[in-house]
Amino acid sequence: MVRTWRHLPPQARAVAVTAVAAVEAAGDRDAARYDEAVEALAALDPERVGLVLSGVVRLLLEASHPDGLTGEDAQLVLTRCVRSAAGWQPDVDVDVLVRLLTGALGVHPPEEQAGPPQPVEVARHAPLLVVDLVAAAGVPFADTLTAALTEIERDQVMDLP
Repeated sequence: MVRTWRHLPPQARAVAVTAVAAVEAAGDRDAARYDEAVEALAALDPERVGLVLSGVVRLLLEASHPDGLTGEDAQLVLTRCVRSAAGWQPDVDVDVLVRLLTGALGVHPPEEQAGPPQPVEVARHAPLLVVDLVAAAGVPFADTLTAALTEIERDQVMDLP
């Protein structure tokens, strides 16, 4: 993937470049590269990483389910992702994937239940979910990442007083 996102602020660019590395390694099922990319992604600002990857997941869900996502659709996405990842990432955690998926849709569990995933959980599981959704949606990851970054930028500009 040959995008540099030069127009982005340095922190946002770092998230984009590192997310690309993680998603590419996940797509290649390269465990060593994936572990390095996950470590690098987890070391970045967790709020920014979560915002970007959540936006990507949401856009990919919208692309792969244009008529809306049913509970059965969500279960299929999760099952497919876990089956695909389990062969090379045996520690894949369904609960983390559920929280990532629901969080991307703006649904958050009650406080007495598990909170949002920890930064290392996001870094380890979100790229797995993204790889699965990219395949299902048939949309290039770089395009979806660019769209998510554009939405975030637009929302932040709109929030300015």
